[in-house]
Amino acid sequence: MKKIILFLAVVIFAACSDDTDPIIIDSTLPNGTLSVLRAGNFTDQNGAGSTGTATIGTDTQGTVFLAFNNAFRTALATGTVTVYLSTSDTFTPDPGNGNPNLLLVGPVRNAGENFFRIPSGADLGKYSHVILWCGSVGIPFGNARLQ
Repeated sequence: MKKIILFLAVVIFAACSDDTDPIIIDSTLPNGTLSVLRAGNFTDQNGAGSTGTATIGTDTQGTVFLAFNNAFRTALATGTVTVYLSTSDTFTPDPGNGNPNLLLVGPVRNAGENFFRIPSGADLGKYSHVILWCGSVGIPFGNARLQ
């Protein structure tokens, strides 16, 4: 009986000692590098200090992302800077018609590199600009023309 218990203890210990950390796949980040489709540099608006580059591209799995480079900066103290794709450099909401000229991408969380997954089926050819919108004061903080 002692041999069986000793054997089981060795097997259990050996089996657990080689466990590797699980690989966590974050769907909010691209897989591999992005193949750039279009890009543009931010133009500051209303003294928000917006700088950097916005890029639309596909990752190695074919998922579309909007990415901001490491040089991206804007005023984030309001906590409500939201990113939109737009058909122009002007934020023109039209909620009664479903905002046909805007695509909500998401909030900016931090300066530097940011990634935003674009919903599948979005008509990217329709959108020419990225807009940084500060909802708390109702003004744009910057835009980037995608070329």
